[in-house]
Amino acid sequence: MSSILYLVRHGETLFNVQRKIQGWCDSPLTAHGIAQAKQLATYFDSIPLDHAYSSTSERAVDTADLIVHGRLPVRHLKALKEMNYGVFEGESQVLNPPLPKDFENFFVLYGGESSNTTGHRLLKALTNIMQQPDHQNVLVVSHSAACYNFLRQLQDPTDVLAKGLPNGAVLVFTFGSTGFHLLRVDRQKAEKQL
Repeated sequence: MSSILYLVRHGETLFNVQRKIQGWCDSPLTAHGIAQAKQLATYFDSIPLDHAYSSTSERAVDTADLIVHGRLPVRHLKALKEMNYGVFEGESQVLNPPLPKDFENFFVLYGGESSNTTGHRLLKALTNIMQQPDHQNVLVVSHSAACYNFLRQLQDPTDVLAKGLPNGAVLVFTFGSTGFHLLRVDRQKAEKQL
């Protein structure tokens, strides 16, 4: 029997609005980001979640707390954090290298992580989570590049990247004996009724 992983990108943050590179550095949710998380709470209210996790970054912790709104505890794991961008943390996004050609190892030269390191870190953490007993419907709140690089470990992510992964997007995976399989990406749940 397979389990379901709901992998969510955190709500909109101040650095998202300011178009700043935000990996291991952090900024708070905006009012819109809080509203996105509250809207996601209504989406998840009809899903019988049995466990919830988030990265240790404030933006992910706050999003997860707003989604579950006290109905179950949220466990915080460093392994679910965003990609580390080294000295580029907090700088303008105009400094990012072109995608996808130069992106893979660019930040390693500046004290950050490679895309593959991030993807492997997420794959290991999410596999460990989903292999735990009684983990049938699991919420995990993480970050854009972390989610994208996790998906890259499983399949060609070109279609998902082309359609974007906005704040509040939900990637829904099955998990079973053959690993993770992407069912769908719900992009409109957090935007609905805002």
